[in-house]
Amino acid sequence: MATPRIVIENCAIATVDADDTEHASGHVVVAGNRIESVGAGPAPAGLEGVVRRVDGTGHLATPGLVNTHHHFYQWLTRGLAQDANLFDWLVALYPTWARIDEEMVHAAAQGSLAMMARGGVTTAMDHHYVFPRGAGDLLGAEVRAAAELGVRFTAARGSMDRGESDGGLPPDFAVETTEGALLATEEAVDRYHDASFDSMLRIAVAPCSPFSISTELLREGAALARRKGVRLHTHGSETVEEEKFCHELFGMGPTDYFDSTGWLGEDVWMAHCVHMNDADIAAFARTGTGVAHCPSSNARLAAGIARVPDLLAAGVPVGLGVDGTASNESGELHTELRNALLINRLGGHRERALTVRQALRLGTYGGAQVLGRAEEIGSLEPGKLADLVLWRLDGIGHSTIADPVAALVLGAAAPVTLSLVNGRAVVEDGRLTTVDEEAIARRTRDEARRLARLAAAD
Repeated sequence: MATPRIVIENCAIATVDADDTEHASGHVVVAGNRIESVGAGPAPAGLEGVVRRVDGTGHLATPGLVNTHHHFYQWLTRGLAQDANLFDWLVALYPTWARIDEEMVHAAAQGSLAMMARGGVTTAMDHHYVFPRGAGDLLGAEVRAAAELGVRFTAARGSMDRGESDGGLPPDFAVETTEGALLATEEAVDRYHDASFDSMLRIAVAPCSPFSISTELLREGAALARRKGVRLHTHGSETVEEEKFCHELFGMGPTDYFDSTGWLGEDVWMAHCVHMNDADIAAFARTGTGVAHCPSSNARLAAGIARVPDLLAAGVPVGLGVDGTASNESGELHTELRNALLINRLGGHRERALTVRQALRLGTYGGAQVLGRAEEIGSLEPGKLADLVLWRLDGIGHSTIADPVAALVLGAAAPVTLSLVNGRAVVEDGRLTTVDEEAIARRTRDEARRLARLAAAD
């Protein structure tokens, strides 16, 4: 029996391969869960097992977007602490976050994933680090939600063991013991991690941040990840306050501190990396440490402008991140393509900071790099997994922009006509195919209100 094939034709194509190959009008053939062919003009004649043909006239096909940093649970606390910097925002919200439970996290994960998937994300990532006692299986709730939506998922099992009494920011009742956090993280890897080429679920080891974890948890977390063969993730160099904290507590800046604990390497990626000097960037480049750039969140919390052009010039792998939706209420990654370009042009490189094609690369291949999946996803090439998006660009928002990549990056958020993950349609004509969007909206609203009531009762 012939492998079932999907044929997409007559669309512009941005492959984001090593040569940035593009086709003004071309085709993509998907066989099963793999890309079989990509090229100019119509698809090859005589293909067997074609179950669907898509006329892509007026559309741009790109690799699916790859999100490299998020906190799903924050979907329930959007719009709060609107005028705070990072530390004040955390202090304001930690007491509420410490009241989350399994039902809330499942609903929040559904909402977060639904919003991203509707906007072209095919590989999601979440960094969950709040585990209140007796809250249920929070990581399992996220894994379940990703499977329900059909999105490829990297779950970074986070942790915090430095509460207020130890000089950290989170309240003591919101942190775990060092031993308990390490044990739970290892159990998550053993239970869920799938290292196969077409894996839909991988686990990363992810202690939260220098100001909420002990040096022991950081060092032992790195050892655990390398013993298990999984990737490492944390927050780094996000704000000037964090840099001051590290100098006061450890006698060195964040990058040197991470280096001293084994947290630089090709298997590591860090969120934000806003306040980095030339030596920090050189250390990341030398070790292959990756960066999750979160432009909207950095602006929302007044953290600053990351030196993305300098990071790229040095050879540092850089992807894009939504970050938690309490600091990026839109929850969409495709808007980060535009924001990454615009915000970086406010920096020292000005109009030469990023091009539209560099922005698209950050959101696709760059994200695949930092998640350790560049051989599998992130570009449209034969043999890679069939994660791709067909963006409609002939509507009122884009029809007068001749360059389709510029239309996608600089224009309004483009509608998604089709999004495939592993060869399966998860979005059709702007609607999710695997879940009920209205039901998710109602449920997340109800869980957000329940969380607010619990927090107000304390």
